[in-house]
Amino acid sequence: MSELRMQYIRALTQYFEDGSSGSRHPASTLGAALQTIEPEEIVHIHEQSMHTIAASVDPEEALRYYRLSFVFLMELLAQYRFGFHHTDNNGQMIEELRNVLFKTHHSFQSVASKYENVLQHMDSGIVLFDSEGYISFVNVLMGRYLGVSRRALLGLDLPGLVSYSGLSRSFRKLIAKLHREMFLYRLRFHEVIDEHGRHFLVTATYGEELDGDILISVKDVTEFKKIEQSAYQNDKLAMLGKIAAAIAHEIRNPLTSIRGFIQLLRPHLVELGKEEYARIVIEEIDRANDIIYEFLNSSKPSTPVKKEVHVDSLLKEVGLLFESEAILKGCDISLSPIDPALTVCVDVKQMKQALLNIVKNSLDAIGGSTHTERGMIGISAVKQSSKVMIMVQDNGTGMDYHTQAKLFDPFFTTKLDGTGLGLAVCYRIIKNHGGHIQVDSDVGCGTRFKISLPLC
Repeated sequence: MSELRMQYIRALTQYFEDGSSGSRHPASTLGAALQTIEPEEIVHIHEQSMHTIAASVDPEEALRYYRLSFVFLMELLAQYRFGFHHTDNNGQMIEELRNVLFKTHHSFQSVASKYENVLQHMDSGIVLFDSEGYISFVNVLMGRYLGVSRRALLGLDLPGLVSYSGLSRSFRKLIAKLHREMFLYRLRFHEVIDEHGRHFLVTATYGEELDGDILISVKDVTEFKKIEQSAYQNDKLAMLGKIAAAIAHEIRNPLTSIRGFIQLLRPHLVELGKEEYARIVIEEIDRANDIIYEFLNSSKPSTPVKKEVHVDSLLKEVGLLFESEAILKGCDISLSPIDPALTVCVDVKQMKQALLNIVKNSLDAIGGSTHTERGMIGISAVKQSSKVMIMVQDNGTGMDYHTQAKLFDPFFTTKLDGTGLGLAVCYRIIKNHGGHIQVDSDVGCGTRFKISLPLC
């Protein structure tokens, strides 16, 4: 490293430590050595010196140094222009120029701080890659999404980001996927889902207007997806209602006829020793009728005939109906204490059907669990503002995000002998009561259904 460059680094370092407002002209520190250097060479030495200094400090401090170095260089060039040509008003001229530079610098800092403050408080995560591929800016929300501090991300390039140990493995995989699809294939928009089921819309902006930089914005659209899913669910159920009318007419009537003729043939089958055949046919016809009945209910259950009922008695009855089956499956059903005065206005028959379906699913989940601990289903209810929140929680097998997303779809089931209509019926019944049903689950950690119903 040349002696002049070492002097320059020492002068810069001293300038940063003293603060710009308390420092005199940096040219006085460098002395007569600058008299033989062209301005372009001074700028070159300045850039090299700043790279050396910035490499030894954290990214936030480096940004502050670069801002201060702007004033340093301007003063230095002004001193170069006027300082070595002695005039009567030389000192006054330099002092005036210095004051102008400081005003310009403070104005620049004020504007930069205002726009940075706007970026920091946007409802989208922002990260800016410079033309060399390194992160030069990260806002607070992006750091929160990734679960790391902003300072830790500044200065990283994409390979460094993918290998950064502070990020979870799932985020590193997502970043690698985004790099392939957005940086290599130049796709501007992409939607990703993280390990917690949150939906993010990722937008990349690049082009001449950013001088080679790449701006990535990330927006959490989970709530919009829930609204979209709800609208999609309603459309499917509306379409299901139209199909149901045709099914009722075209299938149930022929099945009734077939069942009647099998019963007429039953005495002849008994004589031939084939009574078992008749029994099996009738059972299968009855099973088909039950499926059609559930299908019709899932598409358009009858209008609820509401009456005021006590929540504790309703839930106690649901628990008693499954008590014996729970014992056979090695499971305990516990009902938490509920305010005896807590009431809701519901169609008792329909609401009982919805709750029985949910508890039955919990029992099946516990029956399919490989856990050695005893199965447990907890039923509780609390008042929340103008609603009653009923919760059914189990410690069964649990579900992944993709299963949860389809849970209330008609005919979707994970059971070998299931019809996929039970929870679709629950969804429609609860919706017809002005309520809402939500499920929270993790694989191996059990499931919790939350039903909110309006108070009377």
